Amino acid sequence: MQFEWSYFFSLFSVSDFWESCITVIELSALGWFIGMLLGFLLASAKLSTARWISVPASIYIWFFRSVPLLVLVVFTYNLPQMFPITREVLSNPFYSGLLALVVTEAAYMAEIHRGGLISVAKGQKEAGRALGVGLIGMQRLIVIPQAFRISLPTLINEYITVVKLTSLVSVISLTELLTVGQRLYAQNFLVMETLSAVAVYYVMIVTVFGWLFHWLEQHLELNNRKPQTLDDNALARLRSTLVEQPVKAPRTEAKAGAAPALQLVNIHKRYGQHEVLKGISLDVRPGEVISIIGPSGSGKTSLIRTVNSLESIDQGEIILFGESYIHAGDSPNAPQIRRGVQRIGMVFQNFNLFPHRTLLDNVTLAPRYHGRGRAISEQRAYALLDKVGLLAHAQKYPHQLSGGQQQRVAIARALAMDPQIMLFDEPTSALDPELVSEVLKVIGDLAKDGMTMLIVTHEMDFALSISDRVVFMENGVVQVDAPPKTLLAEQCGERVRKFMGLDGAATLPEPVRKEA
Repeated sequence: MQFEWSYFFSLFSVSDFWESCITVIELSALGWFIGMLLGFLLASAKLSTARWISVPASIYIWFFRSVPLLVLVVFTYNLPQMFPITREVLSNPFYSGLLALVVTEAAYMAEIHRGGLISVAKGQKEAGRALGVGLIGMQRLIVIPQAFRISLPTLINEYITVVKLTSLVSVISLTELLTVGQRLYAQNFLVMETLSAVAVYYVMIVTVFGWLFHWLEQHLELNNRKPQTLDDNALARLRSTLVEQPVKAPRTEAKAGAAPALQLVNIHKRYGQHEVLKGISLDVRPGEVISIIGPSGSGKTSLIRTVNSLESIDQGEIILFGESYIHAGDSPNAPQIRRGVQRIGMVFQNFNLFPHRTLLDNVTLAPRYHGRGRAISEQRAYALLDKVGLLAHAQKYPHQLSGGQQQRVAIARALAMDPQIMLFDEPTSALDPELVSEVLKVIGDLAKDGMTMLIVTHEMDFALSISDRVVFMENGVVQVDAPPKTLLAEQCGERVRKFMGLDGAATLPEPVRKEA
């Protein structure tokens, strides 16, 4: 049989086809968008640690991924027979088809979103918690934007699937592309020509929306954004608007008889059967710098992570400026803990900058979340970026910087909350040797400013030069807690001196700050 080309081309001027195209677009777009939103809620529920939330979500996903869409479409359309109250809505084939699509797509979208959510690095959430960002704020500002970028290619592919699945709604006589085609070839028996035209209409819809989604994907791709560096004139103008602000709030200064800035009282911490902290007690005075050293697995990082509630404690108490702060068994969302976390800055080993935000946005995120105005937050952020030598790069993204630059931004971000205590978890261990000095210089400047700091480090010369006290930990306990001069005077045992690489001729490095 000869293919009727003239009839085939004439089908592209048939108004019923173009009207059904609009129906397909409306049905697929609504089904995809609503399914995407519900799918995200299902994915979040499935990842919940509460079983009464995760189990129903898992059952929903399992069941509706197993039921064929065609069966669900017919069932939904006939649902008014069981529930007459739904007749007014579900007797309309469009709404019946939409409901069936949404119910099915939500289950599929949930797994796509779950893949995106679990791909967001754990350190991103820890950075948010360290800045005092709550659960909803964490999802809105940090997790969802990153997860969406990760999931977007698969979500786009799912939209194309939804467009094609709309053809199944023809079974309940919705006037969509396949229904129009069936009606035509039932009259003239030109099946191949009609179905070929139907296929072309679907290809056009998928192509147009494919271009739109491709533009969106490219727009959100951070690697496509060009680095923006301020020139000297712009820097001069910006610096002229900055007001010099101290890094340290006056209340952190030590006063005679004042309570310690931080007290750790008999801190115990275990992971399963392994006890990593075995009764740690430590007092930190305002303005004091303490370096914590020790072999891997000695509990150094676990110790400072308990200070800002990134790790819970199994026994003991943490006191902040004379006020009860953390007890064993406390929820991380307890009011006194959330207030205390805002007084403590944390700098991580792997930076944990938010990759989807510029340096300026990274530094202003927490202050703005906690209610500080945008103009004030940005003024403070520019001043801090200038302090760490990165003002010219304020509009860049983290991936456009070196490791040392990223760590300096992380310090500025922590300082933006005007913390009274700073925690550093091996801030130079992820850096190349030539980048270490630039980060240590910034930390040294903080020491000169009188910032109270706990520093987990393996830079022994730096620890000796900057610290008021050096704490040596091993096997979950504090073996030595002494000033650098005492360590060098061979009064702390051979084990500590061997670990630090000291010998009989060792001398105290030039101090980073002048002694009081």
